[in-house]
Amino acid sequence: MAEADSSCVTSDYAEIIVVRHGETAWNAEHRIQGHLDVELNDAGRQQAAAVGNRLSRDPKISLVYSSDLSRAYETAQIIAARCGGLKVETDTDLRERHLGDLQGLVYHELAKLKPQAHQAFVSRETFQEIPGGGESRDQLHQRCTSSLQQIGSKHKGERVVAVTHGGVIRTLLKKGYPNGKSVGKVDNASIHIFHLYDDGKWTVKSSGDVSHLNQTDYLESAFGGDEKSG
Repeated sequence: MAEADSSCVTSDYAEIIVVRHGETAWNAEHRIQGHLDVELNDAGRQQAAAVGNRLSRDPKISLVYSSDLSRAYETAQIIAARCGGLKVETDTDLRERHLGDLQGLVYHELAKLKPQAHQAFVSRETFQEIPGGGESRDQLHQRCTSSLQQIGSKHKGERVVAVTHGGVIRTLLKKGYPNGKSVGKVDNASIHIFHLYDDGKWTVKSSGDVSHLNQTDYLESAFGGDEKSG
């Protein structure tokens, strides 16, 4: 885990600070969220405040982007308030992966209650869609990497925040680590810093930073952020 880079951003890249939303009651219950709209719990709000306090001490942030789902948007609002009242702009392409028939179910019940959807979910075939309107990993990759690239193109020479979801961040990190580096668990309220360049190159400046959560009791309670994301 690395500290955010405090140097100035140069004009040939955008620095995008990608944050996973704070914890929800469904995270704590190991329940699949996907596109279902679940708000933060009290732990998640404390986590979001901790992120905001951390980022308020870093170099200036221009704008906060967010998934429009409540758990991300509320996290973004808390961060924006702690950073001096920044504007929050929503982007539906930053939503978590749509998980079809699995949404709303507890993780350990998936195979029993929705075996076909569960098999699609655990499939290694990246084109495999999930029954019930769920996305494939390829579709998620196209959606969220295009979104971040557009944000980067708008903000060369600036630092912006993007608040999103565990499955999205894992996908973004896989693009940022083109050498196939393994992507571990993405914790609630973790910070991941990307540099997006004019030529389309992405680099990961730091990933998985949760040092700002050391004073909370909630770091280990989150569900998702790995292959179980949702």
